[in-house]
Amino acid sequence: MFEASTYSARRENLRKEISEGLILILGNQEASMNYPANTYHYRQDSNFLYFFGLDQPDLAGVIDIDSGTEIIFGNDVTMDDIIWMGPQPLMKDRAARVGVDNTKPFTDLAPYLQNVLNSGRKIHITPPYRGDHWMMLHSLFNKDINDIKAFVSEELIRGIVKLRAVKDEHEVREIEKAVDIAYEMHTTAMKMAMPGVVEREIAGAIEGISLSMGGPVSFPVILSINGQTLHNHYHGNTLREGRMMVTDAGAETPMHYASDITRTVPVGGKFNQRQKEIYEIVLAANNNVIDACKPGISYKNMHLLAARTIAEGLISLGIMKGNAEDAVAQGAHALFFPHGLGHMMGLDVHDMEGLGENYVGYDEEVTRSDQFGLAFLRMGRKLEPGFVMTDEPGIYFIPALIDQWKKEKKFEGFINYEKVETYKDFGGIRIEDDLLITRDGCRVLGKPIPKSIADIEATMRS
Repeated sequence: MFEASTYSARRENLRKEISEGLILILGNQEASMNYPANTYHYRQDSNFLYFFGLDQPDLAGVIDIDSGTEIIFGNDVTMDDIIWMGPQPLMKDRAARVGVDNTKPFTDLAPYLQNVLNSGRKIHITPPYRGDHWMMLHSLFNKDINDIKAFVSEELIRGIVKLRAVKDEHEVREIEKAVDIAYEMHTTAMKMAMPGVVEREIAGAIEGISLSMGGPVSFPVILSINGQTLHNHYHGNTLREGRMMVTDAGAETPMHYASDITRTVPVGGKFNQRQKEIYEIVLAANNNVIDACKPGISYKNMHLLAARTIAEGLISLGIMKGNAEDAVAQGAHALFFPHGLGHMMGLDVHDMEGLGENYVGYDEEVTRSDQFGLAFLRMGRKLEPGFVMTDEPGIYFIPALIDQWKKEKKFEGFINYEKVETYKDFGGIRIEDDLLITRDGCRVLGKPIPKSIADIEATMRS
């Protein structure tokens, strides 16, 4: 937990972004797996963590814009709770740790909100993303479920995005801790990626590293020799020579800040010539973005830079043809690079995505494209100092997509389908780093994780 003054300042800054009324931020409840008492690992709502800091279930925070009052609603523990959980601080003591003087029992929240509504004042909420939040709001507001959406406040969404997008030095340190855990995860995965090993052995080992170093993984581990499937959570394949293993995995710190790193390595520890050629193109795209990132540059242009680098590399191998800039402008490269370059990262691995991707990644100046591939770019707007971004270009040979485009004779002027056919057994490669935008450029966060061919091969030999 940060200092109480940090949370007080955040709430004060949020208050300045909202014209009138009352802000309600619900914490998360426990979620059951298969019967009520058997719950998933608890994860607090990220907006609640950011503004109120307390990491326990069944809380709600209120910020009254008009009066300046701040209240945390939550119940003190009972003796039954103490028997199972041990002694717990009183709510007033918990609240004091985040700079809030007023606490009330959770049962007081519904009548409190009803008084606000009856007085004609506005209540601002963020978009609910869990079923229990919808049901709770239905009960708190005494409104039909379909009417809850009317309380979702664009003013509040924009205010939160403005504040959470820029990470302070304390947040950056937390993210770097998460990247350093990812270093251990990814170097372990590299050393284990040998013929005969089953993917789940590696996936389980690296998830265990994250847990042993203080927190769960920041998202379910993606690890597969079938890297052409972008989010491949199946871990049942046996590794064999000639394949490459994509590992996309990150960790959460105890304060819930995330990392998100991807590395692709050759099974057995040695790149063959064909793997080297494709890998070096993706690495060049990754490094070109790092060299070019700085405040004032749109991340959409960074995506297009990566796309041009990929197109130029594939043209040099005879897989694509024609002019790279024209190919990217028309979207021909997206056969091989069908996703966006990256996204913001912080308390959420896709930071603030629950508030709406377009609010986070776009604005009046930079709008989302509808072109295949580019449309999936989560973050396109101009960079600012303090943004933390993922830089994740990739090249994939997706047989079903190749077959469809070839049948449609799509972009025949840019794609050498005869050559592409010989790569349908290749899989995919992607490389991802986490970048902090600085005053005059960017820096890669955390302990450097091997990504050059020489460094990967040396790590795998060790």
